[in-house]
Amino acid sequence: MPTPGFPPHTLDSEGLPVWISALAAEDPHHALHVVRGLEPAEALEMLGAKPRLFQARELPAEPREWSVLPEPAPGLEPGAGATLLAGRVGAWTFVYDGAGFTDRDATAELSADGRTAAVSMFSINADASLTYAVDGAEVTTVDVDDLDPAQDVPGLPDELRAAFEAAGVVEHDYLDPGDPDYDICMRAVCALAGLFLTVEELRQVPLLVTPFG
Repeated sequence: MPTPGFPPHTLDSEGLPVWISALAAEDPHHALHVVRGLEPAEALEMLGAKPRLFQARELPAEPREWSVLPEPAPGLEPGAGATLLAGRVGAWTFVYDGAGFTDRDATAELSADGRTAAVSMFSINADASLTYAVDGAEVTTVDVDDLDPAQDVPGLPDELRAAFEAAGVVEHDYLDPGDPDYDICMRAVCALAGLFLTVEELRQVPLLVTPFG
């Protein structure tokens, strides 16, 4: 597998897209959903969020202590567990769940009516996976613990294969050469949706934020 095919300054030193590492907790337990051809509000609702709580927000110019996420919207009670952040870049909508309260169950529904959707999940126990769905049906799930990039990636559906090729493998001292690192699925889902963002570029994207859980 090649070196990750991301533009300069879009990955951190561990190989995680910088816009995700800026939003993530120090020990992340998070999920990133992407769907092509659906608006952010629709994607949030399909994930189970309540439309009456959606707020258009901007990332602060300077990170707050602990997070670059916006302050909770005025008048809203904090969510029981998560803050979901959604936006659209080109044809793709993304929903970032910094507490891992969402799961892969909604991926097939997000992909209904001819759409494509995927979710990358990473747990505090370093369980990492990517689920990919097309036209209302789950096509495949990639589990990093079972992934052999050289053997498995060529057999993936074309656009997912291209995404994993762009994600590449980041070498770490604790990995054998060619073994997948645990951020490969987050890079792949970003490559699939064209989310090659810096934090400053994320600040230019209109966002919806909502408590969830």
